Amino acid sequence: MSEPVIAVVGAGAVGGLLAALLDRAGVDVVAVARPDTARAISAEGLTIHSRHFGDGIARITAVTEIPDGARVIIATKAIALPAVTGSLARARPTEVVSLLNGIEHLAILQDTAPGALVAGASVAVESTRLSPTVIEHRSPFLRLTVPGHAAESGITAAWRHAGLDVTVGGTDQEVLWAKLRFLAPMALLTSYWRLPIGAALERDTALTTALLLEVARIASLDGVPTDAGQLAGALSALPPSMRSSLQNDLEAGHSSELDAIGGALVRRGRTLGTDTSAVERLVAEITAR
Repeated sequence: MSEPVIAVVGAGAVGGLLAALLDRAGVDVVAVARPDTARAISAEGLTIHSRHFGDGIARITAVTEIPDGARVIIATKAIALPAVTGSLARARPTEVVSLLNGIEHLAILQDTAPGALVAGASVAVESTRLSPTVIEHRSPFLRLTVPGHAAESGITAAWRHAGLDVTVGGTDQEVLWAKLRFLAPMALLTSYWRLPIGAALERDTALTTALLLEVARIASLDGVPTDAGQLAGALSALPPSMRSSLQNDLEAGHSSELDAIGGALVRRGRTLGTDTSAVERLVAEITAR
């Protein structure tokens, strides 16, 4: 009996790159995209430019609906999740591994795909889509982190078969928070100040400190012990010129993940009964623009 196809939902900068790399490794994979994008990919393939993985064109199958019984990788932005749930429910997937930012999407996916293995994974990569069929992978890495209960999943096995850097361990909550506690202050500060991370961290050190303390406290109360000083050190170690994707989306006038990142922090903090005033200030002022 053949293995279920892997369906990558969201053929953008990350999803398209993953789909192309899986296809290159001989994995049975399809890209799930909007009609115009699916037609373009079917006609032209996906062109990947990468110093790390090499350049190439993946002649990948592109569809508009998730195939029945597929193993599903969700690689859209968090704001696109509502548009995905209908197709996901109809497909009755065997596995769903999400690469969405934030901490609130997992319950939605579990409700949408009852009986499936549902895992909250994360990806660290810098990749951009130059056109619907051309993706530039810019970072010298692509790192995937998968919670321990998905260690033996077909998707994890396929990523490893493709030679990708996969770390397995921890709970869903730990994997999602490990990324959000780092991503959130970077995204909020760069977007608020409209500066790269180096300058944004130094623009108002009192605000930076307050934000990091709140993020660390919310994560810790939510079961993932986090130290604000370590967060500060990790952010300071980034290239000073680095920008966030949230910052880029806001400046380009695109839909953004502000609510999935900042809004989620505020909601979780309030639920846990802790102060979120610094996060609220940044979210409110970014939203007002």
